[in-house]
Amino acid sequence: MRSKISLSGVFITMVMAIVLISSAAATLIFVQVYRSGMEQSAVTSSDQIGVQVLNTVENYTREMQNVMERIMENMEQGTDEDIFIQNMVDMRSDIVAITTYDAKGSLKDCWSNGRELKKTNLNSQSYTVPDAADSRLNITKPHVESLFVDYYPWVVTVCQEVQGKDGERLQVNMDIRFSDIANYIDNVGIGAHGYVYIADSEGNLIYHPQQQLIYSGLKEEKGAELKEGTHTESEAIYTVRELENCDWKIVGVCYVDEMITAKVSSAVSNLLKMLCGVLIAVFLLGWAFSELFSAPIRKLVTAMREFEKNTENFVFSPISGTTEITTLSNSFGHMVVRLQKLMDQVRQEEVTLRKTELNALQAQINPHFLYNTLDAIAWMCEEGKNEDAEEMVNSLARLFRISISKGHELIPIEKEVQHAMSYLKIEKYRYKNQFTYSFDVQEECLPYLCNKITLQPIIENAIYHGVNQMLDEGEIQIRIYQNDEDIVFEIEDNGVGMSEEQCHEIMHREAGDKTGIGIKNVNDRIKIYFGENYGLSIKSELDEGTCVTIRVPKVEEEEYAKK
Repeated sequence: MRSKISLSGVFITMVMAIVLISSAAATLIFVQVYRSGMEQSAVTSSDQIGVQVLNTVENYTREMQNVMERIMENMEQGTDEDIFIQNMVDMRSDIVAITTYDAKGSLKDCWSNGRELKKTNLNSQSYTVPDAADSRLNITKPHVESLFVDYYPWVVTVCQEVQGKDGERLQVNMDIRFSDIANYIDNVGIGAHGYVYIADSEGNLIYHPQQQLIYSGLKEEKGAELKEGTHTESEAIYTVRELENCDWKIVGVCYVDEMITAKVSSAVSNLLKMLCGVLIAVFLLGWAFSELFSAPIRKLVTAMREFEKNTENFVFSPISGTTEITTLSNSFGHMVVRLQKLMDQVRQEEVTLRKTELNALQAQINPHFLYNTLDAIAWMCEEGKNEDAEEMVNSLARLFRISISKGHELIPIEKEVQHAMSYLKIEKYRYKNQFTYSFDVQEECLPYLCNKITLQPIIENAIYHGVNQMLDEGEIQIRIYQNDEDIVFEIEDNGVGMSEEQCHEIMHREAGDKTGIGIKNVNDRIKIYFGENYGLSIKSELDEGTCVTIRVPKVEEEEYAKK
């Protein structure tokens, strides 16, 4: 079974497979490296933003701590504390109120920016019990300030215990408007959707840009309980920074899909486009490169097939290409010439051998014919028919002389007619005038050449298979005439005729003792010397007779001698 895979197809497939595998491996490695780089970049960016927010919030709380320390120092000294605290409230717009509570949590004093205190229900959410073990700044969770009439700001409270001038332990609360910090936090973003929020050490949210969604249960925040450091989850990266002067911590959140996956996907998409471009370029280059080798090979294969189909007439045109292709083409060209020479040599040897065989057959004399002829001559002598015996001897001598013809295969038609007449004269004596014969020969045909002993086998067949089996007298007519560039011989008898099978048998039967040189050999000799367009044909009908037609070309003796 012949393979359908071409050399160019194999080459292009291999190159593309190598490029595809290499590109896929390089892409996987690049994705891993690029993803790691993007992850590190996201962590760094989130950490830098977290540090920035940490510094801002820490500076703010430190400033509040300084304010609280100055208030406490002034209250401990007991000199113009009201004026000092009120001035502080008036100067700081972010301070909503400064209040003091006794040990039972009852409001004792309140300094505000002119706000009217409620007359009842003065249990403010600002009052909490500070952790005495924690030396850092005590800051409460954000809450609503509820001390004033028609004024409810969102505040955080910085509280600190102090000993008053009368020795009473007091708690000083400074309510700070949280909106400034909230506005700052709201404006901080990490990427397009990342954010920063504030939580305390227990995981309670101090401020979250989306705290309304969280409080309403529409969003869940997972990073509030994380310790300081960077935490990479499947969906987000959390960067946690703790403040030194209080229990707050800054948590930065950036999303993996946004910061990493989207960028990696974009990079992979661009890589795939580049890979497609590279594959197309490789395919085109591979095709062009393979054509440089496969096209000459295809031409050489086509030439080999044509040589296989028509070896004798094949003409090879050298195929150009690379050095290897040119060498292969030249070798094939030499082989073609060599094979054609060998085939021509074999053909000539076969023709020569066939001619030798046919010449050997021509040299044979049918022993029955010779024996019967000599017997008839002896009988004539005994009967005193000396003239007839003399005529038969002369005819037999002429027959042998023309048969030899100095070894020439082609003789003039005139000699061939004389040969046929001598044979018929002898046979007529032998068959005791059972048949008559006649010749109708155009004189223009006599100089042309024909194969010697062409008519005798046909006449022998006409006598043996035709007129010899008749009760009435037989008749044999020999006609020779021109037909365009050919000479036509017709030998017709009125004998018993032959069937189609008998005609076929005669055309393929070799020489035998009964029929002398076979009709087939006459046909073979004509074809060998003059080609396949010439030869012998038989037309016969039972009880009607047989007509054998022989066609040869016009060949003049001078023309034949030049060859």
